[in-house]
Amino acid sequence: MKLGVVGLPNVGKSTLFNAITKAGAQSANYPFCTIEPNVGIVDVYDPRLEVLGKIYNTKKITPAQIEFVDIAGLVKGASEGLGLGNKFLSHIKEVDAIVHVVRCFKDEKIIHVEGSVDPIRDIDTINIELILADIETVTKRLSRVEKLARQNTEHTIVHEKELLEIILKRLSDQKPARSIDFNDEDQKIVDGFFLITSKPILYVANISDIPSKEQDEMVEEVTKIAEKEGAEIISLCARLEEELISLPDDERLEFMKELNMDTTGLDKLVVASYKLLGLISYLTAGEKEVRAWTIKRGTLAPQAAGKIHTDFEKGFIRAEIVKYADLVACGDFNMAKEKGKMISAGKDYEMKDGDVTLFKFNV
Repeated sequence: MKLGVVGLPNVGKSTLFNAITKAGAQSANYPFCTIEPNVGIVDVYDPRLEVLGKIYNTKKITPAQIEFVDIAGLVKGASEGLGLGNKFLSHIKEVDAIVHVVRCFKDEKIIHVEGSVDPIRDIDTINIELILADIETVTKRLSRVEKLARQNTEHTIVHEKELLEIILKRLSDQKPARSIDFNDEDQKIVDGFFLITSKPILYVANISDIPSKEQDEMVEEVTKIAEKEGAEIISLCARLEEELISLPDDERLEFMKELNMDTTGLDKLVVASYKLLGLISYLTAGEKEVRAWTIKRGTLAPQAAGKIHTDFEKGFIRAEIVKYADLVACGDFNMAKEKGKMISAGKDYEMKDGDVTLFKFNV
């Protein structure tokens, strides 16, 4: 999973990136501090892996991972090349989802590119630039497809032209492509257009660690926008998260306890990202390795096996599955099997989050 972190300059993008990846991305109080996109790979914390590791006395624990891409601050006119423009819009096309950081706090020491803090205006600025970038993409593609359609009337070309026209109309109304409800077959075609506004959005309301009514009102404004768009939203203090991540584990836990924090911003971000993209994790466990495998919700057993190796999917026979809670209660896989807690799953079995799985295959 690759997430692109976007937002206006000085909203806290690089600070958040520092906090969640420990990558030390440059952060400063002026626009366009981030020039080339910083990339960080983060492990997804999953306490189930530690428990399974103890049960199996495993030599290696491998969590799922998320790739974060810190994309340079966009400004009004970015789609026309202003600021650092199109170069950075192209980076967004490569991600699975967009993490849009929105500033919801006031601080005279931290300048705002527009001169004031206004979450609704800031969100509109970014969204319009992404829509304008997609209009350019769709217009160019439509021009090529129209020429092909005049020469070749086959259904696929004509249908692609129709889909592009539908998208262009929606974009021209300043609405994102993801707001169009395509059927599954058409959505596969649309996915091939690699439109920025087709990607799901997770809004991150970046707040101060000092509560205020004004700040709460700004977060509420972002929440209403997210709900209207069907997007996800979380709020966190990027500066505080950056401070927390710099502490040793024991000090961090103690500090979080003092602040009445039961989870980190990264954990909140991961949970929201998984929900946004419809992802789950199934688990494999043994003495050599305990591992989490990320798949789409609804993935069938053979395709889940293919995540490990293509031969597992090609020669799939069945999957032996024990629910995580049952395995922990029974003590190990064999005991769970003896107690009738194991499922022998065939090719039509839909994988569930936390399935501890042993695949049987023959190649």
